[in-house]
Amino acid sequence: MLSHALVASASEQSICNQTDKGYFLSGTITTSAKFQSASQTIQGVQISHTILYMHNDVDGRNYQVALDNVFATDYVKNSTSMPPSLAALKAGGRIEVCGAKYSDGTGVHWAHTNCGDVPTTSAPNGFVKKISSTGTIGSNLERSQAYCYLWN
Repeated sequence: MLSHALVASASEQSICNQTDKGYFLSGTITTSAKFQSASQTIQGVQISHTILYMHNDVDGRNYQVALDNVFATDYVKNSTSMPPSLAALKAGGRIEVCGAKYSDGTGVHWAHTNCGDVPTTSAPNGFVKKISSTGTIGSNLERSQAYCYLWN
């Protein structure tokens, strides 16, 4: 089964890097997801985040991953807690992430849809996907476009 997961990850990595213009990580969550209160409000919508840390299989490094809660499929406007789909990202679980690499190289953000814009390396068409114990890759947890209007 592991070989199937690696083949799927290689395909996902190619899509992330080439088509979506993102930086790809695949590996094990080392620190469960934690809610980070909004530091910004746009048109009355608080822009909170979910933060986790993961160990990347490819280079063996640990990375911070910052997820924008408003793009989660189950986001509740101005909630003071994580969307349940992101709260389910626990230490020991496996994920794939496509996003923009922090300028200092220590993490990834913009791991969400880019609302149909042409992807660039600073604004990729990102994603975060759970990988099951059998290697099956789930759908993008950060694909909601309900709040895209905030950036248009």
